Amino acid sequence: MRVFVAGASGAIGTRLVGQLIDGGHEVIGTFRSGANADRVRALGAQPIALDLLDPRAVRKAVLETEPDAIVHQATALADLRFSRNFDRGFAPTNRLRTQGTDALLAAAREAGVRRFVAQSFASARYARVGGMVKTEGDPLDPTPVPATSETNAAMRYLDEAVTDAGGIALRYGGFYGAPNDGLLAPVRRRQFPIVGDGGGVSSFIHLDDAAAATVLALEHDGAGIYNIVDDEPAAIHEWLPVLANVLGAKPPGHFPRWLARLVAGEAAVMMGTESRGASNAKARRELGWELRYPSWRQGFVAAYASTAPADGRKSHPAAGTSHSPR
Repeated sequence: MRVFVAGASGAIGTRLVGQLIDGGHEVIGTFRSGANADRVRALGAQPIALDLLDPRAVRKAVLETEPDAIVHQATALADLRFSRNFDRGFAPTNRLRTQGTDALLAAAREAGVRRFVAQSFASARYARVGGMVKTEGDPLDPTPVPATSETNAAMRYLDEAVTDAGGIALRYGGFYGAPNDGLLAPVRRRQFPIVGDGGGVSSFIHLDDAAAATVLALEHDGAGIYNIVDDEPAAIHEWLPVLANVLGAKPPGHFPRWLARLVAGEAAVMMGTESRGASNAKARRELGWELRYPSWRQGFVAAYASTAPADGRKSHPAAGTSHSPR
């Protein structure tokens, strides 16, 4: 197919473009910064500068390139700095997930493009009741923390707009596998503590596995929502010490809830203590997806062990490969 990838120069976009081309597809890749034109071209894609918040420009780009499929991977998270006001940091990405999605869907309809896949998110969105691992059929959180309400609304909007149009929304887990992953510096500096009992569950996905699932979704017929996560949702008190050890960092500290609430805000407390993870059973079953890194246990080592300081310290990730239910 001829595939239009919005956000081709991003963390997942670069992996996706490579896998699409290896699979025999032709790729048109969009970017915002002029410095990324050569990067997209080097991947083997046709580079196009595009602002997804400009509907006329989006329409022109899609009609002129005549793609068979569109993949929306555009975000504004490269230099994101987390703060107490979660929505403030995610505001540019929220616009891409609402206005940008609308522009791409409108252009797709006019151009007769019937295959559309878009980036959504899984962790910390499901209702904080019942089991700790959720499927796509489980309800989303009806009362998200106020500081995250706009971000949750934007993701819900994308999920509904894309599937209503006959496309696929992929609820990815937390991405990892890039050398500039946002988690690394805070963990190395012991700025990422375990809050309370650390019982909040996270779902991760290596960027290569996320890209592979996206290719399969692009080739899949029918609308739907899929959790794109690995096989082992895990509580923060379980995975965070492992990541610190792989990085050669000191073990994470511990904050009581009240202190974390004062320092980082209610969103951080919720994610650290109440967040639900996600099941990948539907994606494996319906997309035929197999993971290179079934667990963050192997994936963290593959991605980060070589970045640990060469000071004689040894990193020994937690033994065992037991998995939580998918």
